[in-house]
Amino acid sequence: MVETTGGGPEDGAAEVLDRPLPDGVRRRVVQIVSDGFGGLTMAELPAQLRQYARFTPARRAKFAGNAMAAALETDPLFRQRIGEKLREAQPEIAGSLDSGAPPPAADPLDVAAAAYVLRPTDWVKLVTAAGEEALRADAERADEESRAELERLRAELAQARDHTRAEIERLRAELEAAKREAESLHRKLRSALSDVKRGEAALRKAHAEIETVRAEGHTQVSAAESESRRLKARLAESEATLEATRRAAREGRSVEDMRVRLLLDTLLDATQGLRRELALPPVSVRPAETVDAVEPGRMTPKDIATRALSENDPAILDQLLALPQAHLVVDGYNVTKTGYPQMPLDKQRLRLLGQLSQLALQTGAEVTCVFDGAELAAPVLLAPPRGVRVLFSKPGVTADELIRQLVRAEPPGRPVIVASTDREVADGIARAGARPVASAVLLKRLS
Repeated sequence: MVETTGGGPEDGAAEVLDRPLPDGVRRRVVQIVSDGFGGLTMAELPAQLRQYARFTPARRAKFAGNAMAAALETDPLFRQRIGEKLREAQPEIAGSLDSGAPPPAADPLDVAAAAYVLRPTDWVKLVTAAGEEALRADAERADEESRAELERLRAELAQARDHTRAEIERLRAELEAAKREAESLHRKLRSALSDVKRGEAALRKAHAEIETVRAEGHTQVSAAESESRRLKARLAESEATLEATRRAAREGRSVEDMRVRLLLDTLLDATQGLRRELALPPVSVRPAETVDAVEPGRMTPKDIATRALSENDPAILDQLLALPQAHLVVDGYNVTKTGYPQMPLDKQRLRLLGQLSQLALQTGAEVTCVFDGAELAAPVLLAPPRGVRVLFSKPGVTADELIRQLVRAEPPGRPVIVASTDREVADGIARAGARPVASAVLLKRLS
């Protein structure tokens, strides 16, 4: 809504534009401000526009358009100074506006922009009329463009229809040719399929013959490989026997002599130990002493039964190791994983071997500790502790099998104690004459 108070510039300044400034008029207003901007001193410029003082008019209109339009609207003094610059630049339009008769040949947008800056009487009507004229011109231009675009699209549509009809005719001709060619190919395909079926039958027959020959070849190769493995095994056994014979010849004694000598030492030590234990006098036994009876101060069989030790008592291990020529074989990882499984394998080995070394020094028994070599990524750099023999199983051989080999290598009659919780190991070594002891018993004794 426009409010007016009378004629004259002062009356025009009181008018108010009740709608947004048309875009075309706003661009012309910004251009007027940008052109008159450079003629003002820094003090004459509003504070918010001083940062754009060094910009060129085009750059100033691009980056400071909103700020200049806002300053022109809110700062009457700045608008008056821009109006003075406009009067100097366009005196004809300014004079026509002051007289109330705008030049008919002038651009309505230029007239509206000058009226917005100078604010003569009825400037709001001029701005509104210029905006309506600009909108009308835009609408007419858009209408002309739409009509031109419609005509272009119609022409393109007609051209596309003609092209489509020609393409359809061409495709129909190609389709007919393709149908004829497809019929010819179908006939050739049926003939080729017949040839393929005959070829497949011949191929299947050839494959069957090849499979028969291959099966016969595999049978012959398997038989040859079996015979080769048997001969290699016999050769390896013969070479091992020959090497053992040579080694025994070099050492001057055989394995059996060593076993007999070890058994003899065991019997002698057992005899001497029994003599010391029983405190036998150096006289022959009297016949009367062979009669079974309970003498004064002697224990009865009932008393002896009451002194029997439990299988889980560590003292039973001390009694076994006190036997003459006793040999303790330890299933290493079975014991360590029972006692301290949370430790790394190398720490488990070091801890167990240190404890077994002390046990060997205390009891004087032969101690052998066996570890499974399958869990080793590389050779173990380990110095066996004093009194303990450390063995690792070879590739393809488990620690359980190595323990059974150690037990079988001992002569019958020698006390061999095996510490392992593995039931299969315990049953196997018990059949071979060794004494199984649970890993928990050994751990109690070591602690």
